[in-house]
Amino acid sequence: MDTKKLQQFMELVGRLKHMKRTGWVKRNIPDPETIAGHMYRMAMLSFLVDGKDNLDKTKIMQMTLIHDLAECIVGDITPYCGIPPDEKHRLEDEAMEDICKLLGDKGSDILHIFREYEKQETPEAQYVKDLDRLDLLMQAFEYEKRDNIFGKLEEFFVTTNGKIKHPFISKLANDITSERQILLNGSDTAK
Repeated sequence: MDTKKLQQFMELVGRLKHMKRTGWVKRNIPDPETIAGHMYRMAMLSFLVDGKDNLDKTKIMQMTLIHDLAECIVGDITPYCGIPPDEKHRLEDEAMEDICKLLGDKGSDILHIFREYEKQETPEAQYVKDLDRLDLLMQAFEYEKRDNIFGKLEEFFVTTNGKIKHPFISKLANDITSERQILLNGSDTAK
């Protein structure tokens, strides 16, 4: 493997450790999470995959670490950035091709897993999408508690409502939402 290209790859991945997630930046959240932090928690959550689901845990873990990799080049494009979904997918796919070229044969594996996630046709890809949404809910809830801004991040709960399909992840999401509602009701009565 070409060590210069590997170093370039490492530098690109390293960008994600410092890139703040767009949704939180646009909402003026102080000290928002990075893209790498988001992917790391998702990877840790992949340990929760239950053997009875017949899911490939290794692929899920890999997918969590790959799914936002293109953002080191294109940035964190959200639905509110004004870029149509087809254009977003095209930009991210081109970025992934460029990233994966740096890794020779190993890059084709990464590109294949990324494209599998993007297509959302396999149970593993759908599970990772559910983890992505779960992490979004948890992060929004953490910010509301940390910054005492209960209810200010409601849109994240609304946009994910009913979209998480896996029963276990859906239960976790419902538990987070219920706990948040209790705190919201408490903050309303305290006013």
